[in-house]
Amino acid sequence: KPLLHLLDKPMILWVAEIAAKAVGRENVFIATDDVRISNLVSKEGYKYIFTSQLALTGTDRVAEASLQLNYDIIINVQGDEPLISPVDIQECIHQKSKFPQYIINSYNLITPKENKNSKNIPKVVINESDILLYISRSLIPGFKLSNYDFSEYKKQVCIYGYSKKELEAFLSFGRKSELEKYEDIEILRFFELGYSIKMFKSISDSLAVDVKEDIPQVEKLLSNRNKL
Repeated sequence: KPLLHLLDKPMILWVAEIAAKAVGRENVFIATDDVRISNLVSKEGYKYIFTSQLALTGTDRVAEASLQLNYDIIINVQGDEPLISPVDIQECIHQKSKFPQYIINSYNLITPKENKNSKNIPKVVINESDILLYISRSLIPGFKLSNYDFSEYKKQVCIYGYSKKELEAFLSFGRKSELEKYEDIEILRFFELGYSIKMFKSISDSLAVDVKEDIPQVEKLLSNRNKL
């Protein structure tokens, strides 16, 4: 999927360019087990780290890569998020610096154009201190009475901030946790390991490329952004 072309450019390069704007190209590393991706990004001047083909999730892959890095804060931006803003990456760093006791993750509101019931969109519920209460592919919160509705459902935006020690704990668990396995949402492993997760609202309404049907809308948004 990272090699999928959006407006004649591989998606992984869109994401790498955004990350470089946020932290500088010298601090961007593409974690991959695919030589096609490593060849592509190296030709464009980006560094890469080869990881195991047995990595269970993207976070496991980042955790493997972190073993070769010496940073206090490691930001994970998934390769299928070409609409994330560099400002959101910088804010994730700021949040992790300010609240080092938390795993950091981002969210935004589900727009009317999106299907809030889609299993491809992880929904989040947070408390008034922006601490994650739960994340699910099901629509949450739910309602006992059918005449209730919720005007601001929140979705996860896949940008994360961790410490190297937190990533090592995630990796050393060695398997998917139960809720992580059922929901297929990797941050739930941190949740089940007892870590608290602090959320911040992204400034951009990111749209991940989960299925082919997402491509036209993402390309339209990329095209509009390039005109600014």
